[in-house]
Amino acid sequence: MAELDVDAFLARFEERARAVKDRGVPPIEGDARRVFIDRMKVDYMDYALVGAAQWSLEDDHLVLRIPLSE
Repeated sequence: MAELDVDAFLARFEERARAVKDRGVPPIEGDARRVFIDRMKVDYMDYALVGAAQWSLEDDHLVLRIPLSE
């Protein structure tokens, strides 16, 4: 496996969170629009949580500590 740069890895998640938050909604209507917006919210939350994680190596495992409070 290639060497993992954990800080860069987490930064990519922060970038993805910003990209999801900043992207517009395509010209879709009805249920498809609602599904798209709901998916955007979930994607943003997922990426933002991982991007905000603190990390450590414990027994050859990458451990992400994700803050659940704002």
